[in-house]
Amino acid sequence: MALLVLGVTALHYLTTTQRVEYHDIFRRLYYVPIVLGGLWFTLRGGLATSVVVSALYAPHVIFQWGHHPGIALEQYLEIVLYNVIGFLTGFLAERERIQTVRARRAAQKLERSYAKLRNQADQILEVEAQLRRADRLSALGELAAGMAHEIRNPLGSIRGTAEILQEGVDPQDRRYEFGRILLKEVDRLNKVVQNFLDFARPSEPERERVDVNETLRDVFALTRQPAARDGIEVIFEAGDVASATGSAKQLQQAFLNLVLNALQAMPRGGRLKVTTAQAAGEVRIVFADTGHGISGEDQDKVFNPFFTTRQEGTGLGLAITHRIVQGHGGRIEVKSRPGEGTDFTMILPCAGSGGGIRA
Repeated sequence: MALLVLGVTALHYLTTTQRVEYHDIFRRLYYVPIVLGGLWFTLRGGLATSVVVSALYAPHVIFQWGHHPGIALEQYLEIVLYNVIGFLTGFLAERERIQTVRARRAAQKLERSYAKLRNQADQILEVEAQLRRADRLSALGELAAGMAHEIRNPLGSIRGTAEILQEGVDPQDRRYEFGRILLKEVDRLNKVVQNFLDFARPSEPERERVDVNETLRDVFALTRQPAARDGIEVIFEAGDVASATGSAKQLQQAFLNLVLNALQAMPRGGRLKVTTAQAAGEVRIVFADTGHGISGEDQDKVFNPFFTTRQEGTGLGLAITHRIVQGHGGRIEVKSRPGEGTDFTMILPCAGSGGGIRA
């Protein structure tokens, strides 16, 4: 822009006054840098450019056109017009810039409001899901006592009768094997009933400091044999984490359910990696397996009671785990890649961080 102003000025001073038509063109070329200065640098730019142009052009008018009073007056008016155009262009550009800034701020404010509303909508959906789950739990709790009485008493009678019958049968007899199968199925059904009771009417957890890493090591000791049998490599990366507040027994059950769930997802071998870390007053435990994964549709259902993708499953293991974690003031998340593996992330408040057991 400065080169353009200097170039036009040089043309004026190097062209004789006899070339009036050229000077008419040259003085109008000054409007180009003046308008550009106003557009690029708003009011200050427009005025500064017009003042510079006036200062460079005025000596030419005074010394070269002074002997032509009529023509000189016209060129003086042109100088006034330079400054008027510089002011108007800069003023309008300044107004446009202000409006652009206001529009950008309004758009950012709307975007923040939209994000806040979307977050609130997600929270409302989560609360609705918890309420629906609570309704189901309430119904299960009402059925638990009567169901346990009606099922477990006959199961006890069946098991006692089967044991008596088995004692009077030769182990080589086929009926002895039938008795063994009967006892095994009775025990399995009794376990299903017990899991149902644990889920529907969980016992009140004790408030104690729980060493998360040590509790996980106990779980790995319990599952070492089935993991080795299926050719599964278990890797434990224990971070420097604080204790959690709650029931060591219940947390051990929750950890055990997640480890067994991972082992069952890798019947042909694989790797289970468990890591613990601490951030923002929370303990994060990640259970990452290389199993068959969970479909996107089923990921929203894995914590629902009685939902299972295994024929021999009861659908209560993950539901019990979810209930235990919520009871300890934490949360559990699932992320899965079908055919690649699944990550369960359990998040528990550290002892003394303001979280803890909830009713």
